[in-house]
Amino acid sequence: MISANPTQTPSAPDGGKINRAYLGAISVVAALGGLLFGYDWVVIGGAAKFYEAFFHLTDTATTVAAGASWWEKIRSNAISPIGWAQSCALLGCLVGAVISGALSDRFGRKPVLIAAAVNFVVSSVAIAFAGSFSGFVAWRILGGVSIGLASNISPLYISEIAPTRHRGLLVAVNQLTIVVGVLAAQFINWRIAEPVPAGLTPGAFLATWNVQTGWRWMFAACALPSVLFFLSSLFVPESPRWLAKVGRHAQARAVLTRIGGPEYAAAALAEIDATVVTEKFRVRIGVMQDRRLLAVLGLGVSLAVFQQWCGINVIFNYAGEIFAQAGYNLDDTLTNIVMTGLVNLVFTFVALFTVDRLGRKPLMLFGAAALSVIYVAIGLAYYTKSGGGHVSNALFLGLVLAAIGSYAMSLAPVTWVIISEIFPNRIRGTAMSVAVSCLWIACFLLTYTFPIFNALLGPAGTFWIYAGICVLGFVFILFRLPETKGKSLEQIEREMVGS
Repeated sequence: MISANPTQTPSAPDGGKINRAYLGAISVVAALGGLLFGYDWVVIGGAAKFYEAFFHLTDTATTVAAGASWWEKIRSNAISPIGWAQSCALLGCLVGAVISGALSDRFGRKPVLIAAAVNFVVSSVAIAFAGSFSGFVAWRILGGVSIGLASNISPLYISEIAPTRHRGLLVAVNQLTIVVGVLAAQFINWRIAEPVPAGLTPGAFLATWNVQTGWRWMFAACALPSVLFFLSSLFVPESPRWLAKVGRHAQARAVLTRIGGPEYAAAALAEIDATVVTEKFRVRIGVMQDRRLLAVLGLGVSLAVFQQWCGINVIFNYAGEIFAQAGYNLDDTLTNIVMTGLVNLVFTFVALFTVDRLGRKPLMLFGAAALSVIYVAIGLAYYTKSGGGHVSNALFLGLVLAAIGSYAMSLAPVTWVIISEIFPNRIRGTAMSVAVSCLWIACFLLTYTFPIFNALLGPAGTFWIYAGICVLGFVFILFRLPETKGKSLEQIEREMVGS
């Protein structure tokens, strides 16, 4: 890495003149994209058993004989309509992430936030009225586009408006809203779903309110915060770093002045101008061929992929199956899912208050190490049960909650902080798009392959695979991740890629 002389550009003042109320308000508006991301991402977990019954979906794995070959098991799980329903939105997420960079570089960050909000409204209502499985899938994919847009632009926007000393906290607020969205989806699913009597025949279960109507309300509820996101996004300013990048310096100065006053604006704009290559709306592909830029991009992509392949989203997306294999009934599973959301929320607050104090790297190392140990224990619990041994439900639930808590205070929020701040100003939109696209590809592979691994190796072997990935992630973070705490975006750029 090449380090530049820190006296080359003035250091933007970060102190007492910051308009914290205004800064907090516009950050929260942007973070509403994270809330909708979290809700739309997780709502399907609680609704699954009901829409599966409504659309008469069957898991093809159940038709495979116990002595079937590995290839037969892989093929049957790979074409499972249940797995497709769970993972199809990820294709939309990928599309949204891919196009977000070009759109945000061409039109700005604010219009993309507004577009994501509009699409959230339309897709959530359309899913609720879906009359066929193909229609359900199509609208889920379209809704996934909004998730992909929001997952990129919300943290990117916040990182570009935030002063250095507040950036980690404010970007982590986006993760907090994701967690709030996750918990909201879990709570709403739990409250909407009526108790399911034990021993119902398939026909009687199909006739229940949950199957006929309840799952539709679970998806439709997302429309209300989506409307709030749309209306509030109309009033936030454009990113000052994007404005400076496209040569609109007067507007950039006005936004920075509103955030921190004239002196802050002058110093911040001077530092931005020292690193921004003024362009007309897009990053030329040749810029991305610079070896130093590619190294930073590789770091961001690796962290984004690891955040998914660490395995935690399997718990969120397949909670019903995971708890069922541990011996829980459907009603207890819905209660446990709400508990996972509460733990997720509480430990995200830990990250909010430590990311700018302890730093990014220590939290990432802790998360990778903790998940490695916990996954080994979860695998042992499954292995013991499969062998006829006894593992209490309380112990199993405790291990799952420990995994979620460890992830919530480390890899979940801190990865978003890092990938929103390590990329140089001139390629940030494009590089974020690449990293987040890879994140969603990794998430798709994780979600789609879980039934395959589960069929081939059982839940014990599957969680041990995730434990091994976490060990590899720990080693990568230890040797490759620099600390970015307390540094401006421009200082990070000088240290990582030079002037």
